[in-house]
Amino acid sequence: MRFRHPDGSTVHLAYCTNVHPAETLDGVLAQLRDHCEPVRRRLGRDRLGIGLWLAKDAARALGTDPSALRGLRCELDRRGLEVVTLNGFPYEGFGAEEVKYRVYRPDWTDPERLDHTTALARLLTGLLPDDVDEGSISTLPLAWRTRPTASAHAALRTLGERLDALEELTGRSIRVGLEPEPGCVIETTADAIAPLTAIDHPRIGICVDTCHLATSFEDPHTALDALVASGVPVVKSQLSAALHAEHPHLPEVRTALAAFDEPRFLHQTRIRTSAGLRGTDDLGEALGGQALPDAAPWRAHFHVPLHAAPAAPLTSTLPVLKTALTRLVGGPHPLARHLEVETYTWQALPPELRPTTRTQLADGIAAELTLARDLLTDLGLKELP
Repeated sequence: MRFRHPDGSTVHLAYCTNVHPAETLDGVLAQLRDHCEPVRRRLGRDRLGIGLWLAKDAARALGTDPSALRGLRCELDRRGLEVVTLNGFPYEGFGAEEVKYRVYRPDWTDPERLDHTTALARLLTGLLPDDVDEGSISTLPLAWRTRPTASAHAALRTLGERLDALEELTGRSIRVGLEPEPGCVIETTADAIAPLTAIDHPRIGICVDTCHLATSFEDPHTALDALVASGVPVVKSQLSAALHAEHPHLPEVRTALAAFDEPRFLHQTRIRTSAGLRGTDDLGEALGGQALPDAAPWRAHFHVPLHAAPAAPLTSTLPVLKTALTRLVGGPHPLARHLEVETYTWQALPPELRPTTRTQLADGIAAELTLARDLLTDLGLKELP
């Protein structure tokens, strides 16, 4: 979906296909047919943007066979879909029964992460619509916090050089955004400023995920103003909402939270105290024993559907998303022109909230995109055909 900003620039809205995990090219093509096109039809749109996730094997198949890349581009066109952004964070296995810490490997200390991201950038130049000359890729924020990352900065500088060469070769500019996430070396937008200013390359910036922003109790205006002041580009933003528990000491609240403690993904949980931010790596750890104080609200890294906050006594951080979006695109010029709804946890929701059919899932994704569209038009952007 495309929108005209009051300054005349185009803002793109997509939804991320990592909600439909596929490891192979055939799986990606099936996603387009079974999920993405039905969402487009529900929205009544001739064209729908998708934030494509290409796992290692799918990316390699496309990179080694130019005809396969042309075939994917044709399939996108045939189904009324377009790609301006890729989710390059998960490398493989995102649909496994247990992902947890595996999603952070390989990290930016491993040459494979550099090579994979370079390959994604090359592929994106071939997938961009004919009238678009800039693409974006989100990636993990260096590494999980226990990993030394001295070599990661050198890898990102090399990536910047490769992206420069890619534009010289293709005429298309690809930018990469590190995505701060709780528990990682770069946990917050504030953590991103020093390494990104040290790398100092215009094609290497930040991806602001509003669920992660909220989980870390960052104020959107403060966070985004600091990025602007430091000259760190906001390459893209993922529109997402975290799980919020206002009174985690109450038994009924803990019972409600326990329903979201599931085995596939990490759900880092945070509390803001007078001494600063405290947290656990997973929701179950927070609920067990005295690992986390409970005298103030908790927020958990669980991407809940934008249009459907959990029932009381829980809620979501949708207000943080709305505030962030106002700062991102509500000013005289957009800070980010690539926006991506990223609720990948539909099948990790408590059983009574999960979609049980493709139809229900498509309805839910369409409802999220409708909410995001309405927020953008309320900020003065005009939806384009």
